[in-house]
This record gives sequence, C-alpha cells and structure tokens, in this order.
Amino acid sequence: MANRPRGRATSGNAETADLSQARAAHPEQVEAGHQHHLSLSIDPLQDAENEMPRRSLRLAFLLTMVILVSQFLGGLLANSLALFSEAGHVVTDLFALGLAWFAAVQAERPANARRTFGYHRVGILAALINAVTLIAIAVGILIEAIGRLRHPAEVQPLAMFVTPLIAIAINLFISVVLQRHGHHNLNTRAALLHVLGDVGASLAVIAGGLVLLLTGWSAVDPLLSVGIALLLALGAWQVVREATDILLEAAPRGLSVSQLAHDMLQIEGVREIHDLHVWTIASGMPALACHATIEDGSPAHSASIRQALTQMLTEKYHINHATIQFESEGDRQSCSHSQSLYCCLDPSRRLQQAGAREH
Repeated sequence: MANRPRGRATSGNAETADLSQARAAHPEQVEAGHQHHLSLSIDPLQDAENEMPRRSLRLAFLLTMVILVSQFLGGLLANSLALFSEAGHVVTDLFALGLAWFAAVQAERPANARRTFGYHRVGILAALINAVTLIAIAVGILIEAIGRLRHPAEVQPLAMFVTPLIAIAINLFISVVLQRHGHHNLNTRAALLHVLGDVGASLAVIAGGLVLLLTGWSAVDPLLSVGIALLLALGAWQVVREATDILLEAAPRGLSVSQLAHDMLQIEGVREIHDLHVWTIASGMPALACHATIEDGSPAHSASIRQALTQMLTEKYHINHATIQFESEGDRQSCSHSQSLYCCLDPSRRLQQAGAREH
C-alpha cells in the first residue's frame, strides 16, 4: 500500500507539489477522483438560471416589506392585536425570504484561506438570532392578548379586511413569481412555502373581522392573536432546533448514520469504517468525513472504491462533500484507540500525549 494514494490531506508546499505531479501524470484521474473542482469558464445558461431565482427573491423581499408596513399601520388604525400578530408572522416570511436571497448570493461566493467552508453559516447565525427574537415577540403578544381578554379594547373591523386583502394580493403575486422562476430551486421553493403560509394567516384575520363585524364579539381579536402567536412560536422553535443542530454539527435530520455506515461497507473492497463524521455545513448541505480500511490493491483499485463510495453517498444520501481517508490493515490510524465507528476525541489524552512529547 506504499504507492496507494491516500485520502488524508497534506498541507503546504508538499501538497502543491504532489497535486501538480499527479495532474501532470494522470490529469483525468485527479479530476475524476475529486468531486469539487473550480471551473474558470462561465456558462451563460447556468448564470441565467442562478440569476432568475436571485432576482425573484429580491423582488419578493421588497414586496413583503410593503406587506409588513401595511400590517403594522393597519394594526395601529384598527387597534387590532390580530393585525399586530400577523405583522409578527410577516417578519418570519421577510426573514425567510431574506435568508433565501442571501443564500442565493452567497452560494456564488467562493471559500478562501480564512473561511474554508465559505460564508454559508452566516445565514444560520442570523436565523438563530431571528428565531429567538420571534419567540420573544410571541410571548409579548400572548401577554397582551391575556390583558385584552380581561379588559376588552375597541377594534375597528374595517381595517381587519383591508390590510389582509392587500397582503393576500401581494403574496399571491409573489407566489406566482417564485413558482415561475424558482420551481427547480430548493431554496426558492422553501421561501414559497413561507409566503403561502402568510396567505393562510391573512385569511384567518379576515375571518376574525367577519365574526367581529357580525356578532360584535370583541374577544375574537385577542383569541386570534393567541393562535397566530403560537404558530409564530412553533415555527421559530423549529428554526432554533435546526440552527443549533447545525452549529453543534449534529447529523442531518432523517439520516441514519448506522445505515449509512452499513451501506458503505457493502461497497466491494471496503473492510471497515471508523472515525465517521456526518454533519451539515448549512441547510441542505450535508458533509461526511471518515476513515475506511480497504483491501490491499493497486492505486487504480483504490480509485474505483473511492468512486463507488462517492457515487453511493451522492445518489442515496445526497452527500456531495465527502472526505474519505483510505487505510490498510497494517497502517490504520484513528483518533480513538478502539477503532470505533464514531470518533472519540479525548482532550485529556491529547494533553497527556503532548506533555510526554515535551519531556
């Protein structure tokens, strides 16, 4: 296995020299063996496909700001807590569209020596801050709703019709734009779901206005506010859970790591999988790193194993960013002495080893 290409990355001038030599000797093998390479050519069709969702999201973001202002002003004019709650719900849509727009722009921004994963997690941090803020807003709405149930306030039902109708009209237009230009873009489709959810909330406000106009039952406004606040808090809590999972580098939701390891062992030539890490760089961007013990063979044989592994990970688990270090039975190295499936990082052991080397 001395001549077998290793999956472990090197650094410095040695890495550059080795890569240059490999490209000179077998350029087709180097490009085929690595899934992520930089192309200096620009495809006009691909650039146009990326531009359309970005422009659609920008338009949707600006129009949603108009909805937010109208909901807030309508809440002031009607003295309706339900409209204020709906404005809080629009904030979630505004932020979802902003993140989608930001992600569409940042997706084209390359990684650099300082931020080797790029800027994808900026959106995750912003989402976490936004979600915590929205939970605080929901709590404030609930407190105000309880106060209004005890001491009902006069509400002008007319504004509870006009403002939501404006929001519905704009949101339906946004939905058509997003669906027309972004139906193949997962990021845009997720933003579209937020917009459609806002249409449903606006319809609920209109229904509440009808009840108030026909019956004069003033409690419908704070009760409707409670429902919207709970919906707001539930959506925000889901964002908090997803963001913290990503920041803690948990395995992607719905992915069975044990089954993934089992599927990797089914590849011909793979003897053992250990030091396995599966995490999410950002929403919809899973990544994998592991050590794989393979049977002894020629470099061409190890290349076919690598190709089979990456193809399986891409097709079955949608993992396009995988780093696999090949090892033989004789030279296995791991961060844990037990060769366990999951890496056992022990800071105290590393400190002891460092102290022993100093002495």
